[in-house]
Formats: sequence, structure tokens, C-alpha cells
Amino acid sequence: MAGQSDPHLSLFSPSEVEFVAEDEIVEIVPNIRMEALNMICGDFGPFFPQIPSKVPLWLAVALKRRGKCTIRAPEWMTVERESPREFQPLPFHYIEISKLLFDHARDDITDAYLVRSLIEDIRDVRFHKVETGLETISGRTHAVKLKNLSAMEVNIVRPFMVRTLQAFYKHDSPQMIQQADNTGSRSTPVTDRGPRRDLRRR
Repeated sequence: MAGQSDPHLSLFSPSEVEFVAEDEIVEIVPNIRMEALNMICGDFGPFFPQIPSKVPLWLAVALKRRGKCTIRAPEWMTVERESPREFQPLPFHYIEISKLLFDHARDDITDAYLVRSLIEDIRDVRFHKVETGLETISGRTHAVKLKNLSAMEVNIVRPFMVRTLQAFYKHDSPQMIQQADNTGSRSTPVTDRGPRRDLRRR
């Protein structure tokens, strides 16, 4: 898809979308005892060894880097079921979450190589569904409904959709058609110069 190869076509860069995704909640298993952490976004903890706890993804990554926890892979990290038209429900930031987990907690993911391959397959299938849906757009399209899109998919599709619909409206606008018709049918007016004179000799 065009937006995948050209980041300038998207509203936000992949790193910006990933930054937003770091607020998603994931489950960790601490290996140390630690008091509660009081953050602006909320309080997390206290933490006890081998007792699962839910924290934002950015905090899970920070604790993982310091060797203080393991991160549990989400249950949705599996192959997507077949559905020719609709998208199966996945977290809004599933692409960014999976990338962060593979980058910082690969050792916590069972069969990480296989899971990563499956996630990439899911992403390819979903982008293909997006392209298939966009092929149905015509000049009579006023809105397009794509259910269960992810953040990265929306980021790529939205600017393309806006430009496409604007182009259709521009070329199919009744005002422009009327202007073109008026221009084509316009003719040079004939001036009424009064009664014709008889050129015969008297």
C-alpha cells in the first residue's frame, strides 16, 4: 500500500503512533518486591514476586530493561480467522504493541519467531482487505465504513481517503458541470441593429 512505503502520505510517523500506543495496558510478572509507583497517569503497584500486575506498556518496557519483570504476551497474538470483508477485532495499537514487545521482551514470548511471522501475516492480510475495500470507491461514494481498523491502518488510510473523495467531489461537482455546460453552450450574441436597409437603386 502506498502509505506503507511513503511515510509522508500519513498523518503521523510510525514512531509518533508508537509513542501513543505506549499507554496501552499490558500484564507483567514482577520478580522483585516493590512499592507502588505514583505517576501522573495513575498509581501502579505495589508489586510482588510472581504476582501478575497490569501496567502501561511504557512502564512494562522500563521494568523489563532493568530486569525487574517479565511481560506476558497478549492473547491476541495469534493468526487471524478467515473473513473476506470484515476485520477481526484486535487492539487499536496491535501493530505498535507487538513491535515494542518483540524489540524489548522477545525472550518472554513463546515461539517468538513464529508469532512474529503470524503477526506480519495478519498485518498483510488486513492491509490487503483495506486495498480491496478502497477499490469499491466511486464518484457516488459519500462515506466508507471499515470496521475494527488499527491506529496504523487508520493513519495510512485516512489521508488517502480524504484526497480521493475530495477529487471525486471536485470533478463531479454539479457547480463545475454546470459551469462547463454554460461555457460550451455559450455563443456570440447578435446585436439588433434595427430594420434592414433596402440596397436596391431607386
